[in-house]
Amino acid sequence: MSEATNEAILPGDHDVLIVVDVQNDFCPGGALAVPRGDEVVPLINRLAAAFRNVVLTQDWHPRGHLSFASSHPGKRAFETITVDYGPQVLWPDHCVQQTPGAEFHERLQIPHAGLVLRKGTDRLIDSYSAFYENDRKTPTGLVGYLRERGVTRVFLAGLAFDFCVRYSAEDASREGFAACMVEDACRGIDLNGSVDATRESLAALGIPCIAARDFIPQTAA
Repeated sequence: MSEATNEAILPGDHDVLIVVDVQNDFCPGGALAVPRGDEVVPLINRLAAAFRNVVLTQDWHPRGHLSFASSHPGKRAFETITVDYGPQVLWPDHCVQQTPGAEFHERLQIPHAGLVLRKGTDRLIDSYSAFYENDRKTPTGLVGYLRERGVTRVFLAGLAFDFCVRYSAEDASREGFAACMVEDACRGIDLNGSVDATRESLAALGIPCIAARDFIPQTAA
């Protein structure tokens, strides 16, 4: 994670904060809990208050989704299988449409968010990234939404650092946006070294991992 910058970052009209999957099933007590995932909520609330443009993503799976271990008899959660579009980690059933686990954490308070983007809605394709489903061909529409609004810089926070936030940051960069990861406003799963792999990937793409204090000094611990 970066040290605090000499001057605070002041988000403007060309900046967006993408808050990734801060949902009950990814928080303690949820079906696919990210360790200490709920700790990001107050920090993200304060960060979001500094942004005019905020997008919330929401995992929104139908029952029997391809990514669920329960959809593959004999397989267990966290195993990896091969599907039409390549490797797929199998997860516990999570963020099923119209269930409490799919709802945003009750303390997430970002009333001015301009878009709630639901992903993973196709039963046959998982979707980590806010920009593309895991077949790497099917867009979510977020690129067009941001470009129409003149956004050039994307900041990302949420759950999980090493999966949905990582993929979203990588795709933002590949689409030509300046991407930055607010790492202390994320938490990771760390499946088979995935946190270290994420940091290596972000560094290779020139995506900095910054801290919330780089925006808002009073949020520093």
